[in-house]
Amino acid sequence: MEALLANERIALREFRESDWEGVHSYASRGEVCRYQSWGPNTEAESQVFVQEIISDAAALPRKRYGFAVTLKTNDQLVGGGELNIHSVTNQTAEIGYIIHPAYWGQGIATDVARLLIDYGFKGLGMHRIYATCDPRNTGSERVLRKVGMQKEGQMRETILISDGWRDSMLFSVLRHEWK
Repeated sequence: MEALLANERIALREFRESDWEGVHSYASRGEVCRYQSWGPNTEAESQVFVQEIISDAAALPRKRYGFAVTLKTNDQLVGGGELNIHSVTNQTAEIGYIIHPAYWGQGIATDVARLLIDYGFKGLGMHRIYATCDPRNTGSERVLRKVGMQKEGQMRETILISDGWRDSMLFSVLRHEWK
């Protein structure tokens, strides 16, 4: 069953095999993966990513919800968003998002985060949803604060990236806090 989340300007839909080129258009760029443990992607890596997302969507029980972020006006792929269930017992999930730089500063990441959080609470029954970001990634920090997540703290040297170990700021929101 294809999950679909949307607001007035974007839609989050299941990935299709043909989406690898759209993914590659942002995942191959250094500024996009600067704070990530992956990338810049080769074409083959972008193809494998899309295949993994499609495969994980078929898993039962499903724990990874990866969505292509598209513009509603023309189905143009402009990024990706994920919600990953980390504990069914503790009703905890993590969100993440990535947007093509041509669409930075337009509120799309904020829209994606809101749709994912809403789906996590209302659609999947989660109690706590969290996200992490590199302390230098001020854009992502602004998104997380804007959607109502609270900073819980900073974890030291959690992810190995191209310039060494990076810290991760931890943000979360609880179901009863979500509006």
